[in-house]
Amino acid sequence: MSLSLIVPVYKEERNIGPFLASITPIISELTDDYEIIFSMDPSPDSTEETILKYRTADPRIKLLKFSRRFGQQMAILAGLSYSRGDAVVVIDVDLQDPPQLVAQMWHLFKEGWDVVLAKRRKREGETFLRILITTVGYWVINKITEVRIPANTGDFRLMSRRVVEEVVRLKECHGFLRGLVALVGFKQTTIEFDRPPRLIGETNYNRFIGSLRIGFDGVFCFSNYALGLSTKMGFLSAGTAILFGFVYLFLKLAGFPFPLGNPTIVLLVLFLGGIQLISVGILGEYIGRIYEEVKERPKFILDTSFGFEGSKTPHGTVQPVK
Repeated sequence: MSLSLIVPVYKEERNIGPFLASITPIISELTDDYEIIFSMDPSPDSTEETILKYRTADPRIKLLKFSRRFGQQMAILAGLSYSRGDAVVVIDVDLQDPPQLVAQMWHLFKEGWDVVLAKRRKREGETFLRILITTVGYWVINKITEVRIPANTGDFRLMSRRVVEEVVRLKECHGFLRGLVALVGFKQTTIEFDRPPRLIGETNYNRFIGSLRIGFDGVFCFSNYALGLSTKMGFLSAGTAILFGFVYLFLKLAGFPFPLGNPTIVLLVLFLGGIQLISVGILGEYIGRIYEEVKERPKFILDTSFGFEGSKTPHGTVQPVK
């Protein structure tokens, strides 16, 4: 069986060497038929030159470089589209995804599992706020969406060829891999590990904003719950206003001082206005995603590729791009 590794990279020139030194001996023991696909957004450093230097010694190291920065999720989807392995592993280059787990994933794949997810027991080097947002995000997504994503699982996973083909066939442009793989289904299992801190340098990924964006994709792309919630909030605010009206009417008829004044009006306006803005925001999230989908723009655009000449992909036969 053949194995493909998808490695999204951006400004990672110092991590390429240690990553290849760690992963190559491991996958070489699993199979001789493997490929390592670096999927790269244009980097201002020497990431491309470093990858090509290692490629001269091992043609199984391949490179996809995009015309502009499309982001990590699109880089992963591009790697999946151009991969050819019977099993495909998505892994980070900074060694926070332990390479030795690839061997465990491979053995589970050979036992018949289509998806093997790496679940993090500990997350060293991450702030309490980041962990809190992630925990709450997974809880919300699994409560309200049509798919179930195991908590504390990232993009580090193994997928069989049929899972990869089904994921690539999906037309969603958001690229939320965790949700797409859960949506596809098939036999899935998890293995647990303690995630170490990053080996070299700082991440080029805004973890706080990125976590929120991923959370929104999980909620709005896989569930209509928020639309129903905004409707419920509208009924609640209308009911509250009607209740206040009856209370004021009772107080007036009973001879109590009518508690109407600027503070009361301000509070009611703020309450109703807040409900309206939240509802409009929820509608905007859905409409924005519909707008992105109907444009049908390509998920990624290649600038150069190395190692794929003559290969057949969902996008046709790859020609040399230089």
